[in-house]
Amino acid sequence: MDRIRICDLLVRCILGINENERCAKQDVLINLTLHTDLHKAGKSDRIEDTVDYRALKKRVLSMVENSQYLLVEALAEAVAELCLGQHGVQQVDVCVEKPHALRFARSVAVEITRKI
Repeated sequence: MDRIRICDLLVRCILGINENERCAKQDVLINLTLHTDLHKAGKSDRIEDTVDYRALKKRVLSMVENSQYLLVEALAEAVAELCLGQHGVQQVDVCVEKPHALRFARSVAVEITRKI
């Protein structure tokens, strides 16, 4: 299976269970690996034959920026579902990273894999 990677997509959203996390948007990093078949696109050089990752990025940004999840796990699941709805994506690996979520740690991240 071929892969398309979207790395370090920086998004701001409401995310967390503590009261102070619910009042202002905070930074979240998203990394995606889209599993698909790129053979046809590699031969044709046509956008119609591949995953339109620019359009997918816009959909992910819009969804996440307008979301208000309590758990990083729930946000990761929602992003995975959105990606699997994109034409050509057969599997997705999602990593959602919340910087400074824990004292003495740079960040906390949740990684999931989902298939059609």
